[in-house]
Amino acid sequence: MAKMRAIEAAVHILIKEGVDTAFGVPGAAINPLYAAMKKIGGIRHLLARHVEGASHMAEGYTRARAGNIGVCIGTSGPAGTDMITGLYSAAADSIPILCITGQAPRSRLHKEDFQAIDIKEIARPVAKWATMVMEPAQLPGALQQAFHLMRSGRPGPVLLDLPFDVQMAEIDFDPDTYQPLGVFKPAASRAQLEKALGMLIEAERPLIVAGGGIINANASALLTTFAEIVQVPVIPTLMGWGSIPDDHPLMAGMAGLQTSHRYGNASLLAADFVLGIGNRWANRHTGSVDVYTAGRKFVHIDIEPTQIGRVFAPDYGIVSDAASALSLLIDIAREWQEQGRLPTRPQWSDACQRRKSSMLRRSDHANVPIKPMRVYEEMNRFFGKNTRYVSTIGLSQIAAAQFLHVYHPRNWINCGQAGPLGWTIPAAIGAKVADPSTAVVAISGDYDFQFMLEELAVGAQFRVPYIHVLVNNSYLGLIRQAQRQFDIDYCVQLSFENINAPELGSYGVDHVRVVEGLGCKAVRVRDPEQLAAGLAEAQRLMEQHAVPVVVEVILERVTNIAMGAEINAINEFEDIIDLPV
Repeated sequence: MAKMRAIEAAVHILIKEGVDTAFGVPGAAINPLYAAMKKIGGIRHLLARHVEGASHMAEGYTRARAGNIGVCIGTSGPAGTDMITGLYSAAADSIPILCITGQAPRSRLHKEDFQAIDIKEIARPVAKWATMVMEPAQLPGALQQAFHLMRSGRPGPVLLDLPFDVQMAEIDFDPDTYQPLGVFKPAASRAQLEKALGMLIEAERPLIVAGGGIINANASALLTTFAEIVQVPVIPTLMGWGSIPDDHPLMAGMAGLQTSHRYGNASLLAADFVLGIGNRWANRHTGSVDVYTAGRKFVHIDIEPTQIGRVFAPDYGIVSDAASALSLLIDIAREWQEQGRLPTRPQWSDACQRRKSSMLRRSDHANVPIKPMRVYEEMNRFFGKNTRYVSTIGLSQIAAAQFLHVYHPRNWINCGQAGPLGWTIPAAIGAKVADPSTAVVAISGDYDFQFMLEELAVGAQFRVPYIHVLVNNSYLGLIRQAQRQFDIDYCVQLSFENINAPELGSYGVDHVRVVEGLGCKAVRVRDPEQLAAGLAEAQRLMEQHAVPVVVEVILERVTNIAMGAEINAINEFEDIIDLPV
């Protein structure tokens, strides 16, 4: 059997497990891994500017293409703690990423050596598994287990901490005979799904709520097929957006407190039965549970047993992978269709479509400064149906979800649960690296944009072209003005109210100069009639220079974005447009 350093065996395993790209920052304690990757080849490495940025690049990489597992690498000490936000973000959204950190030699761990932090204990609450490999011969098994765990059950991230001497030790390893472990995913029984389908066909106004578990399971086509057979409208969650095309006649809109549509909330409130698949009943989707559940029955299908009954007790719960459940539901539904057991309910489907066409909010505003709704209207017109949007938290994400259109799974790359500021730039880079053939458009507000801005330099260095729409309402400028005044109460007020205060001066930062200083390109738009031209110029610059291009759109400082405390009490301020069905 071949003898090699344990870290060289690790590189062979990464390649066997399908890894061809990694994101990270070298350092003394992890440099043996970099030396092994250079020696063996087969793994492209993108040098991040910050290790947290590397972890979000790994997230974007995983989310963009089925079967991917993003890998991020850092040295000992603060590199691992920098990855914690990435681990939390990935764990919260059920995204598998592998974080690999270097560590001090085993003999120095208890001596408070330089950067010798027990990162596995820090990471444990936000990882599916976090471990320090203490024996060189255990490193192959630890990596094998890491990939098995990331892919099995509810997906999630893993952290492996590798002491320097473990990496350098020689072990016996045969790369040619290595095999990944089989993946475990629970599957519903026929009896369970017959019961669930029986409850659905008894309802008069049923809906399907499609969660991110459908995207993770690559089950979007199955979802659409099932909905078409049973003729039941679908409401995707924010994480499930794209699981059914926005223009499909059975897509009934999104429901929730922020990232929702008036017609989606109205249809959910009118329903008497909800079949949830691969979703968590997250609070941004449900709002008040009492309002959300009143007057309707629920069946909940999810891959994670502890999710059943976590938020509220369903009338029936099933633990199953979404793809497995939908595949069998389709078989049963077709059998029942042939037997004449499936009702058609055309009135209910038509009612959902009428809401979808008669409860649209205006987005054609001509105001200067620009209203954000107009930005998303122009983006819908300019970008094709296969555009992949990337966004994290904030008003930019909320308005984008209210006004954009998504037509394919994995074309809405969204940090749904954790929402760390600065996530968008590195995640967009990771998504574009994962799938260079798909256009990537990122969306940020000016406050989110400043965090991890330096990662744009990664896009310039490695020629990762994408368009970044920066909607600037001077939130950053207002906060900075308050800080200059040393007025803590005012800072808090701005944080919650984003008041209209033009006397506070300019829009804060010259983003165009900063972006171009990082090796990228930028365009600024102040007039809504120039939005299409600005996007076209960004497209031209991106194609010419193969780097990220930022389109900074100067918005009005205050916009009332539709939100509410409950899904039956959303405050919307735009005129309603009634379109023919």
